[in-house]
Amino acid sequence: MGHTRKALRTTAVGAVSATLIAGSVLGFAPTAQAAPAVRFVDIAGEGGTVLKANVILPADADSTRRYPLLVLPTSWGLPQIEYLAQAQKLADSGYVVVSYNVRGFWQSGGEIEVAGPPDTADASKVIDWALAHTPADARRVGMAGVSYGAGISLLAAAHDPRIRAVASLSGWAGLVGSIYSGRTQHAQAAAILDGASLVTGRQSAETRQVFDDFYASNLAKEPDLVAWGKKRSAVTYVDQLNQNGTALMLANAWGDTVFSPNQYADFYERLTGPKRLELRPGDHATAEITGLFGLPNDVWTDTERWFDHYLKGAANGIDREQPVRIKSRSTGGYEGYPDWKSVGATRKKLALAGTTTIHTNVDSGADGGVVFLSSILDQVARLPPMASIPLLPRRWAAVWQSEKYTSAQQVRGTAKLHTTLTPTEESGTLVAYLYDVGPLGLGKLVSNAPYTFHGRAPGKPFDVDLELFSTAYDVPAGHRLALVVDTVDPLYMEHNPSGARLTFSSPANDPSYVSIPLREQ
Repeated sequence: MGHTRKALRTTAVGAVSATLIAGSVLGFAPTAQAAPAVRFVDIAGEGGTVLKANVILPADADSTRRYPLLVLPTSWGLPQIEYLAQAQKLADSGYVVVSYNVRGFWQSGGEIEVAGPPDTADASKVIDWALAHTPADARRVGMAGVSYGAGISLLAAAHDPRIRAVASLSGWAGLVGSIYSGRTQHAQAAAILDGASLVTGRQSAETRQVFDDFYASNLAKEPDLVAWGKKRSAVTYVDQLNQNGTALMLANAWGDTVFSPNQYADFYERLTGPKRLELRPGDHATAEITGLFGLPNDVWTDTERWFDHYLKGAANGIDREQPVRIKSRSTGGYEGYPDWKSVGATRKKLALAGTTTIHTNVDSGADGGVVFLSSILDQVARLPPMASIPLLPRRWAAVWQSEKYTSAQQVRGTAKLHTTLTPTEESGTLVAYLYDVGPLGLGKLVSNAPYTFHGRAPGKPFDVDLELFSTAYDVPAGHRLALVVDTVDPLYMEHNPSGARLTFSSPANDPSYVSIPLREQ
């Protein structure tokens, strides 16, 4: 119950955040609605559920021509006007654009199914309606969306081969790997989703039960939760996407606290059709938000270029560019790579020598920050969460540091932790943090990730292998890297019994280390 109360307390934060974001989008609505080409319609979704939608046609549209179609499902908790600024731009460049409020939110009917089969079927119904009621071309259909709309677009493309191209922005490919990575509940992320849906929509009974089971940490329900998440994950249907040959553009932020970049990168590597992966500084949907106001925005510019090439046949060169495009959190410059594995092609190991025991249940001062706020500060001011490494209490935090680097270290990709852990209890949670440590001992967070175990024999060691969240960060010359491990972080639920201790060791036949991915110099 303690974990449940903690999560529910943060639900208020989620509700407020959702309301503020929605209000921001509403702020540009009057200008967008004034455009004469916008038409608001009702579309019958799966089972006759009414979906509130808007349609924008090219200014020169006539019944003798056919135009490529773009379908835009809304984000979680946002109204149908979310995309009007971008939809108008796309229509001006020759697209029929239909944006619709997903079922269960705002004025649309039905209940929130969390990208379940009814949501996938709704997308196909919207395409059917557009082909019947607009001059849309059935051979040139695309989908795009931010967050929830991104996930629905990927799932719809797996089930509807008419969808030839997708731009999935700040979405997910693996739902379980996003908010339950390391077998640990991402409490703040879940609470934001829960709170926003309670304010702006109507949860189905199944959705409410999933949230309750998630907060309750009921291990008996874990297989059901995993199965529920897999049904709603594009990675489950990757073979269908590959068979369809859908052109997929994936864009996400390094610091996304709702859908981590790792799950997108893993999914990207399994795709065999036309594909593109873009990763930038920021948090969930913050890289796209200026584009929703109609302002210049790299993500939306590349989205239009993607559709222009794959739906219009434009020779704009996007298919000849390096398909993996990332932006460093430190320099702000873009880098191109032929594939994801080339991003961190070189690896250096930081040895985690000796034996260290820490006590649980106390936040040492090392943490991943606050959902949205911390990564936005990193995005706009390059101020990630910080901690004074020398002052971290060793009773509650294990610390290992490298020597000072004589040259800059360009961390790129996914750092990997391997260690031997001996617990005093059968369950527990740890959180690993990688810090850039300056001359005065101030550490700037490079990456982190949680890890939870259950059913382990107390006093018996076992191996822990943990991937930290992918990133791109430059460690200056004269600085060190530090790995810190503690057991409490406000971002995550912890499962440490009172008085538990965790011992980390490095056996001679299986030494402990953190593997750092580096850009080739």
